[in-house]
Amino acid sequence: MEGGVPEASTLWLQERLGSMMRKFSWMLMVLLVLVGCSEEITAVVETEPSPPNKITWEKDGKDMALIPAGAFEMGDSKKEPDGLMENAWPVHTVELDAFYMDTTEVTVGQFRQFLAESGYEYDGNWNHVARYFSSDEYPMVYVSWNEATAYAEWAGKRLPTEAEWEKAARSKLKGQRYVWGDDLQFANHHANFNGKQGKDKWDEITAPVGSLFANNGYGLYDMVGNVCEWCADSYQKDYYLDSPYKNPKGPDSSTKGVRVLRGGSWLNCAYYLRVAYRYYFPPNNRLVDNRFRCVIDVDTDGNPELVPAGKIWKEN
Repeated sequence: MEGGVPEASTLWLQERLGSMMRKFSWMLMVLLVLVGCSEEITAVVETEPSPPNKITWEKDGKDMALIPAGAFEMGDSKKEPDGLMENAWPVHTVELDAFYMDTTEVTVGQFRQFLAESGYEYDGNWNHVARYFSSDEYPMVYVSWNEATAYAEWAGKRLPTEAEWEKAARSKLKGQRYVWGDDLQFANHHANFNGKQGKDKWDEITAPVGSLFANNGYGLYDMVGNVCEWCADSYQKDYYLDSPYKNPKGPDSSTKGVRVLRGGSWLNCAYYLRVAYRYYFPPNNRLVDNRFRCVIDVDTDGNPELVPAGKIWKEN
């Protein structure tokens, strides 16, 4: 064609443009598919269950805090030469599933509720107990492991394992001697122990639960000091040498027939406040500084596990 584009060139351009348009269409379709998949993936992620950080367990009215799943370093890392920490060696990695823990110890009032509703016969001496509280908000003392376990079963909970107790006490701290760090001078800001100084204004007596500010990032009170706490585990001195990596529950039995206690108390010196310190007593023993708190598991839907199914909780 005179003054125009040759016919062959016109056909070539048309084919070229058509090919480009087809490629563009395919690219557009792929992009739309990817965007659609991305939206679906995002929707799935957004709807995955996430346990609430705080709940109230309605059976006994206790606030509970979420202790998230994950690994931590359990045991004493200081290797001090006094020999009293040998049963907390070696430091070893433990992985735990998520669980909830009572933010404070079980109180006198809550233990009375348990007795009234369950009909459980507590044969301890209430006159002895009364020496260490002036209201229902004080921790219940003179409680044996057997009695603590009975309370936990009534409430639809359980006692914490030794590993759960230590992870909860340590929170985000790694390898420190105490729940607040390594410096002993801050002890009286965090714990009621032997004597009276700083924020610790209780001498030779327990303090109402939660009287000192929360000791760690999980919002748990009195993990050390005030009164020591029963754990579910039987005790063996050398258990850490060959304990399971995931969710250890303690040895099947104890050669001494004893159960683990943790945390130190109002009548102990600061040494017993060490977060890795382990000691023990027979399960039927009641002492002036024995008490407990409970835990519950998180189910596969990311909610507090209801045991039995009739127990009720609500999100804070």
